[in-house]
Amino acid sequence: MDALTGLIGARAPTAHRPLLGITVLVVEDSRYASEAMRLMCLRSGARIRRADSLQTARRHLAVYRPTVVLVDVGLPDGSGLALIEALAQATPRIEVILGISGETTAEEDVHAAGADGFIAKPIDNLSAFQHAILTHLPADRQPPGPRLINDEVIRPDSVAYHDDLNHIAQVLRDEDQDNIDYVTQFLGGVARSANDEDLDRAVRDLVAQKSKGGNLKPGVAALSEMVQTRIAAAGPL
Repeated sequence: MDALTGLIGARAPTAHRPLLGITVLVVEDSRYASEAMRLMCLRSGARIRRADSLQTARRHLAVYRPTVVLVDVGLPDGSGLALIEALAQATPRIEVILGISGETTAEEDVHAAGADGFIAKPIDNLSAFQHAILTHLPADRQPPGPRLINDEVIRPDSVAYHDDLNHIAQVLRDEDQDNIDYVTQFLGGVARSANDEDLDRAVRDLVAQKSKGGNLKPGVAALSEMVQTRIAAAGPL
């Protein structure tokens, strides 16, 4: 534990800042989702660090010990479930381990890997975010008295969404069929977080086509075109 983490850890939570005194490691490759969680942590009083891959997360965890780890199921260098399982079995154990995904079907796998809970994307409601963490913290980490319920919806700016689109556009240009699961998981979560219903529908259509064993090239091409259209519409940021 570094000196700053120890100093923050000594501060008690309050009704206004119920996560004061804890540190959160967010393992998430989406800039949009990460920015939403960063803003919610700041509103709640928590300190946050971010890792965008399993490799980066393991480097963070080798240096310092967070109170809470939020792990996306789909990461560019492997499954977040492997990290959840490793953290759940480690001694001493991280106090709270939560899995996150844009697919609610991942919840069962997240719990089976040993996580304490699951958060479905989009993660944008401040009160729900706080509750998902506080539910699993011990009594000495809870704010005193009634907690103020803040149902504020957190929306990151468009720069983070633009960054995510550019990232997945590069992955799609590689035309690697082995990346389809990652593309649909990543882009589906981003689309739902940004309330982009047309893009979400296109992702789901591609997932359905893959499950049927059909030709994926038309669906991938259509998805790529939609991503490029949104990048062009945003213009330089």
